[in-house]
Amino acid sequence: MLFVCNMPVSANDTLASATVIVTPAMPQPAYLEPTVDPVFRTRFVKVTSPGKTGIGIVPCDPDYCTHRYSSSQAWNADQSLLLIANGCSGWCFLDGQTYKTLFQRRIPTACEWHPTDPKLMICVHGNRVLTWAPRENHIIPVWQSENYLAFEFGPGNGNPSRDGTRIALKARTKAGDKVAFAYDLSAGRKFPDIALAELSGESNHVLISPSGRYMFLFQEPVDGVEQAYVFTVEGEQVQHWTEHHRPGHGDMTIDADGNDVYVGVSKADPDKYHIIKRRLKDGEVTVLAPRGYGSHVSARNIQLPGWVFVSYSGQYSDVYVEGAGRPSQQAPFYREVVAVRIDGSGEILRIAQTRNADHDYWSETHASPSPDGSRVIWSSNWGRAGGPVADYVSQVSWPDDSARTPPTPGTTDQLESENADR
Repeated sequence: MLFVCNMPVSANDTLASATVIVTPAMPQPAYLEPTVDPVFRTRFVKVTSPGKTGIGIVPCDPDYCTHRYSSSQAWNADQSLLLIANGCSGWCFLDGQTYKTLFQRRIPTACEWHPTDPKLMICVHGNRVLTWAPRENHIIPVWQSENYLAFEFGPGNGNPSRDGTRIALKARTKAGDKVAFAYDLSAGRKFPDIALAELSGESNHVLISPSGRYMFLFQEPVDGVEQAYVFTVEGEQVQHWTEHHRPGHGDMTIDADGNDVYVGVSKADPDKYHIIKRRLKDGEVTVLAPRGYGSHVSARNIQLPGWVFVSYSGQYSDVYVEGAGRPSQQAPFYREVVAVRIDGSGEILRIAQTRNADHDYWSETHASPSPDGSRVIWSSNWGRAGGPVADYVSQVSWPDDSARTPPTPGTTDQLESENADR
């Protein structure tokens, strides 16, 4: 049974034993001053300071200064660099360990970190695919198309495959038709077009799966329902999910069985407002966390698969009924970052209380872990709705090595070899 707790607790828990925790009052930490979460005893630090300027300070907008999004990788592959993209004039790069400002860049294109090469980002611009080394500000052309225009990488969260070889793009043909296709950077191969006009709804974003085998196409509403399609990179449709956001606001990873899965927030019955895992190849759903105030899910811990990081919004009164003296039927988390194991076991790791008051898009928490899962960046207005939104980085105190799932085989070459043997 759930109960209220207002004393320091162990961060390692299960959904069955998780408690509703009263968030104690706490002054907002100073910029770059190490702090300890009074409940979970995890260390964290404020890494941006909106509106402040000076030597060694990120030049930030006074309203917000944050990483890009939950499903966009914030750290590079070896975690030596941390990208601050929202509210910064251009892109600001911090030291990935000390969080001190290193340099600022302006580049008119869409980029995501390369998952294995710490020096590079993968970018698209116009009709070109390229790589970019931010430290040196050096661009290397990869492919320039003569037949397609207006490339879009995602847009906004267009992560490459886990080995960095494949990406998914939206584009226009010379005839003006909107299409999507996969591209293999290492082989220099463009895969077949998917005609977007033939799908229900208007295309929102297009993603490559972590294995590089599938493309996930998220479509804008049809009669109020945001749908999704799954295609192989060869252009064969394998799934059409007609339920509204089932799931959405999430991220893709590879589970312990080697399957590409999308983990996010369901906004449709029978698991509305639960955190769910959905398998791309057949649409099978596994409920990972009960109905609650989970708002975004990230699987950017690509070197530590088996877990996702969930941002919870809401407030105390949403998860505890004062008059009745008991917990509500919601999951017992509000304004919190929680790691959830994706095997359906209910194992969780409670990481940080964000003290983030719901207000607008820029104030959303959007927690995003480092590639090895040892840290997570999150945003907060520190309880002031409409107040400045800064970024914070929490250390993740894994209780022991058994909590860490060994890396799942899932490179493009491995999976293609396995398929060829079947």
